[in-house]
Amino acid sequence: MGGAAGKFGESAGRDETWPGPSAADPGRRHTAAVVTDRFDRIAWRDTYAQSAGLRELAAELSARYECTSDLLIDAFLAAYKTGPRLRERAEMAPSRLVNHQVITSLLETQEFAELRRETVGDPYAAAMAVLAQAPALRGLLERCRAAWEQAEQANTAQRGAEDAARGVGEALGQAADEAEAEAANEADADAEAEAGFGPGAGSEAGSGAVPVPADDAVQQAIVAARAAEAAARQAGQAAAQALAAAAPGLRAGARTAAAQAAGSVREEAALMRAWGVAPGELERMPFDARARLAERLRSSRLARWAELIGRFRQMAGGERARKVENATGELVGVTLGNDLSRVIPSELANLGLPELRAVFAVRYAAGELMLYDSQEEQATGKGAVIACVDTSHSMYETGPGGVSREAWAKACALALLDQARQAGRDFVGVLFSAADKLQVFRFPADEPADLPRVLDFAECFLGGGTSYQAPLTAAGELLEQEFDDTARRRGDIVMITDDECGVTEEWTRGWNDAKHRLGFRLFGVVVGAPEAAGSDSVLGALCDNLRSIEDLTDVHAAADLFRLI
Repeated sequence: MGGAAGKFGESAGRDETWPGPSAADPGRRHTAAVVTDRFDRIAWRDTYAQSAGLRELAAELSARYECTSDLLIDAFLAAYKTGPRLRERAEMAPSRLVNHQVITSLLETQEFAELRRETVGDPYAAAMAVLAQAPALRGLLERCRAAWEQAEQANTAQRGAEDAARGVGEALGQAADEAEAEAANEADADAEAEAGFGPGAGSEAGSGAVPVPADDAVQQAIVAARAAEAAARQAGQAAAQALAAAAPGLRAGARTAAAQAAGSVREEAALMRAWGVAPGELERMPFDARARLAERLRSSRLARWAELIGRFRQMAGGERARKVENATGELVGVTLGNDLSRVIPSELANLGLPELRAVFAVRYAAGELMLYDSQEEQATGKGAVIACVDTSHSMYETGPGGVSREAWAKACALALLDQARQAGRDFVGVLFSAADKLQVFRFPADEPADLPRVLDFAECFLGGGTSYQAPLTAAGELLEQEFDDTARRRGDIVMITDDECGVTEEWTRGWNDAKHRLGFRLFGVVVGAPEAAGSDSVLGALCDNLRSIEDLTDVHAAADLFRLI
């Protein structure tokens, strides 16, 4: 072909040559801005197949803009991959340069770096990040409409140049074929002449040159290819200018998109942590189950207080870690003895005087040293932990910081659930209001605490008035049943309420008998109503330990509760 191609200009009296297309090999142009491997593509396909939200977003954007499916893949992998690497601009198909610029702008922001702390290696979190960026992505695409249209024109022009280049190749091939055929005819004619059948080698049969029609076809193909290349260059320059003009807006929009996504992902992660969902449990959870759980947590009645719930559970965990069995309790005076760890400073001063050291030794031997006296903390219980939570209408009221009484009570109850499970004790949540409104949620120590069941307990609200007798009777009966079944005593009941009500004398006698027989303790917590926690109140008479909570933003007000239970 090369020989024939070199002859076509000569046969027509022309000196034009064709150096070949200047554009890069179309097979090397990429549509994905982020470099991927097989595992990345599998992660995207699996996530896309499971996420209805991603499919809906892709369908919506594709109806308005071309190439958005590739943009979503790039946005997902930029959040998911450990070290995302972008292709060079020269490697990208012109129609995907807008995508490349959008992803470049995202990766350059500090907000996206913060987002990646939550999304790297987690396909679910990366998908949620893409969905959270959807409003900003729409804005970015609209802002880049002119650049995108120019890129599409450049892409069309590039394809035209590639088609024209192929046309030149085909014309050259046709010319070579015709030249070879002409050369074969000449050879046949020469052979016939030598045999005495033809006009001879000096005849006008031809010289092996490219026939004029083929020569013209090649020339036309070259002209068309050069024109297509020029159009492609011009379109590419226009696309680059449009993209450069849109770049500042892209960077600002990328910061907004990354910040929105980071906020959404952090909020969901905080919700999961607040409700005690471990990262390992999330990784094992199917995509759709995790999505449903996240949606339920976001729509929960207590979702706005997730941060309070998380702080409460964290505080309780810290108190468990600091708990020391058989530790000394509150100082109440001075007594006599020989416990050197409790000797008062004036006794220790005697050791500093040589003449009084013998006196110190005699008093030590006799057990007559003056010591600090303390009231020992009661040993922690062994039976079930029962949280009786008031859900009367008044528990809707909010205190400082906008925290409702119900939110504080439920957060405390959930922390008590953690406390019981860490100690291997059963937990029972008793929700109450009026005498005829009671709901019991049991969480045995030997069974997993099913999260949907925990949410049912936290979200349930009965409404109505307040009755002490109904929940306390139910709690006593539960501890009685536990004693009959397992012989375990020393359960703990925590009564959380914001109201005061009376109890009958007959009920009180039965209550005291059960308490003595089963050895349980009753802790009272009054939220937002200090008058119900007075020494002459009903709770004051019933409870072994009673406290009033007025600042509902302070989770440490109940810290000692978790050291005692």
